[in-house]
Amino acid sequence: MTLTLRKGLLGVAAISVMGAAFELAAERHWQTSQQLVPWAALAVLVVALAVCALGRSPRGVAVVRVIAVAVLLAAMFGVYAHVSANFASGPLDQHYADTWDTLSPLTQWWYALSKTVGPTPPLAPGMLAQSALLLVLATFTSRPRAGVPEETRTREPGLR
Repeated sequence: MTLTLRKGLLGVAAISVMGAAFELAAERHWQTSQQLVPWAALAVLVVALAVCALGRSPRGVAVVRVIAVAVLLAAMFGVYAHVSANFASGPLDQHYADTWDTLSPLTQWWYALSKTVGPTPPLAPGMLAQSALLLVLATFTSRPRAGVPEETRTREPGLR
């Protein structure tokens, strides 16, 4: 069961990484050095995925967790940068230029977060955060005991 869960988490993380790479490529997200940060994050996530998939050593688990936390921090900065850029473009939006200053700050920030105003998608860096979180969760699945087939291992009560 835990091996299946671990493989599932790694599979969803891999799909998420590929989706983020596709989104970055579709947006041609490589024009500035700041736009290369998510590409670097994706590269280290691929390394972490490989380390997590190929081994379960304590050192490998630690490496995966460190990489995942670093990517999570970069992704949080990415969400902030995207929402801030959208917020700054709010007064320039053709639909809200005349009324932007009359909107409550909560409404302005919601419009920036939901991409109602601005060109940058805050969900894109969120995909990196999701991938990193899935990798961390995969490291917390229990380690198989040597020499004991998975189907004969003791299971928690109530699980069949």
